[in-house]
Amino acid sequence: MAKQRVRSNNSRQRGWTYLTNHALVLLCLAEDPYVRLLAIAERVGITDRAVQKIIADLEVDGAIERTKEGRCNRYEVNQGHTLRHPLEAGRTVGQLISDASAGSLLSVGSGRDG
Repeated sequence: MAKQRVRSNNSRQRGWTYLTNHALVLLCLAEDPYVRLLAIAERVGITDRAVQKIIADLEVDGAIERTKEGRCNRYEVNQGHTLRHPLEAGRTVGQLISDASAGSLLSVGSGRDG
């Protein structure tokens, strides 16, 4: 399967953004624990393979836990996990999600079918 970049629904998204792809994927997982990789790729504007790598990074770091439920994955975000950069010292994943949600920073919609 050839890698294909999925265009973001946001036509203003060009070049760099203020939040990293890791942060955007994490926010998508926090909003919908059953979201599909392709739906995340479409929202963030990256390939599904890039989403797979980011999810693997987040899982290894302890920011998320992946559980198989039938044919689907369920992602649980570790709200108490601390952020990695020294400027973010003492801040948690839960605070990032809360700050993003409170400011309506991200409108990703539901990725669950049906």
